[in-house]
Amino acid sequence: MEKVPMTARGELKLREELERLLKLRPLISQAIAEARELGDLKENAEYHAAREEQGICEAQIRDIEYKLSVAQVIDVTKMDNNGKIIFGTTVTLIDVDTDEEKTYQIVGDDEADIKAGRISVSSPIARGLIGKMEGDEVTITTPGGQKDFDIDKVAYI
Repeated sequence: MEKVPMTARGELKLREELERLLKLRPLISQAIAEARELGDLKENAEYHAAREEQGICEAQIRDIEYKLSVAQVIDVTKMDNNGKIIFGTTVTLIDVDTDEEKTYQIVGDDEADIKAGRISVSSPIARGLIGKMEGDEVTITTPGGQKDFDIDKVAYI
């Protein structure tokens, strides 16, 4: 089974969500039991809604448990990479053309959230940055064309 990289923060968020879902399980079972007491199950909307919620909850639990089982948690705060960009690092880039500054953290596919500044390790930008050093200038091929960036800062936070 191939391991999937994940940050320590990503693992924590998954574990919190799993805990929430596991606490929800008995509540759903109770709702099903209460709906059964109402009689005819064929036309019992509460029963069908509770069963559907149970199915969704169980699917989410299985999905999270699988993700955790294949996760390779990488905590960059415990590493010293001398300015080299690796999975989990936070990188501040300066667009050579516009002098616009952008900061990204390179994370696993499930953790990516561009609005929060977290990009997937498999994204074009992350692939173009991995292995580079603070102070390097890089040309990255993005869906919008080639972009030149100066790597201003690399942080292991």
